[in-house]
Amino acid sequence: MKTQIKYLPLIITLFLFSCFKNQEKHYENTSKIPVSREMVAELTSPPNVPTPVGRRNAKKLIVKMEILEKEGEITNDVRYVYWTFGGTVPGSFIRTRVGDEVEFHLQNHPENKLPHNIDLHAVTGPGGGAESSFVAPGHEKVFSFKTLNPGLYVYHCATAPVGMHIANGMYGLILVEPEGGLPAVDKEYYIMQGDFYTKGANGERGLQPFDMQKAVDEKADYVVFNGKVGALTGDNAITAKVGETVRLFVGNGGPGLVSSFHVIGEIFDKVHIEGGKQTNENVQTTLIPAGGAAIVEFKVDVPGTFILVDHSIFRAFNKGALGMLKVEGEKNKKIYSGEIRDDIYLPEGPGIQSMPTTDEIVESEIPAKSFDEQMKFGKQTYMQTCFACHQSEGQGIPNAFPPLAKSDYLNADINRAIDIVLHGKSGEITVNGEKYNSVMTKQMLSSEEIANVLTYVYNSWGNSKKVVTTSMVENVKNKK
Repeated sequence: MKTQIKYLPLIITLFLFSCFKNQEKHYENTSKIPVSREMVAELTSPPNVPTPVGRRNAKKLIVKMEILEKEGEITNDVRYVYWTFGGTVPGSFIRTRVGDEVEFHLQNHPENKLPHNIDLHAVTGPGGGAESSFVAPGHEKVFSFKTLNPGLYVYHCATAPVGMHIANGMYGLILVEPEGGLPAVDKEYYIMQGDFYTKGANGERGLQPFDMQKAVDEKADYVVFNGKVGALTGDNAITAKVGETVRLFVGNGGPGLVSSFHVIGEIFDKVHIEGGKQTNENVQTTLIPAGGAAIVEFKVDVPGTFILVDHSIFRAFNKGALGMLKVEGEKNKKIYSGEIRDDIYLPEGPGIQSMPTTDEIVESEIPAKSFDEQMKFGKQTYMQTCFACHQSEGQGIPNAFPPLAKSDYLNADINRAIDIVLHGKSGEITVNGEKYNSVMTKQMLSSEEIANVLTYVYNSWGNSKKVVTTSMVENVKNKK
């Protein structure tokens, strides 16, 4: 008995070493990785991701995903019936490791109208699981697969017409981590681009049905991150602190358009190309094909708001593919000084720029019916048309674009403001005691849109609370 006690510490040490060694064993053939125990997968809604896998052993992983057909808002007062995995667009994020045996439960809510299925690009098997998962409303299908290849993969519905199911929001990401997991970072987020096609034009209010012909022609009305315009802006922006490393799991559901993913003011330290093992470093913009993904990582060195875009840039500022990363912390002027001085530069004299013109302005078919509607529609127009130059709170850009907040120039003459939006403005002006000399181009806005956006500006950020009407805009227009 004493001999057994004497060697007990040695026995325990050898046992733990054996377990650790077994855990670290590397399998060249991932199909032979054994699984231990069973666990229910943690699923998260965008932009959140589940807890990293770390160094855990391969397991039998139970994934339960519910399909929901639900109405939502794609932008202000534009509603759309989304078809979703897990109730969100994109669908719930699935996090696994290589060698897991996934038991997948696909549940079609009984109140849904249509059958659906799921094709996971991480699956080795017919249809990526689609052949085994076709499920009618009120039913559940169960199938299993082993994760053989590490990487970041898209999943989507593959029920005919496949393009329509994807275009209505049925896509998401599944991550298969390598043995030992991904290196630790400070922040991780889930972002997925998608293109939407509606019967009405961009911004046309009301419940909008899907337009098959626009989809076939790949003429998207909206190109957005995480299912809607503004899903990653304002209070919904993702966040980090100076010195932290950020990892973005970025997918492109399509169904039609390729993404040119870029973060304005940042450089990707590392990009897992198309979500696979190969990496590239010091990348400015990375292409993500429809039905593809990428993992991008970067350290944030200075504070500020960094804008996420599809660098097919009209998609960002006119169709919705824009997000924000808000970074807090101390400034580092060695990395970024901010403005040092403002000098005069006139190599060829003033008036080098010219004013673009157009006569093709389509009046809105649905006028605002109240002041509250004017404010809502005006804010939408402002974010699509004015945001880049005048910023989210009307603060402008020093020495480049004047502020609209508490603007003495704006509040002094409402007809002048209308005229500037209608016809543009160049030359020097003084706003709140500061001189500006830039060009504001003529805006391609209807009379109602001008009335709405100016009403929004006048009733925001400490301005005079004036209300602009369509007739006021028409009066100024007719004087020219």
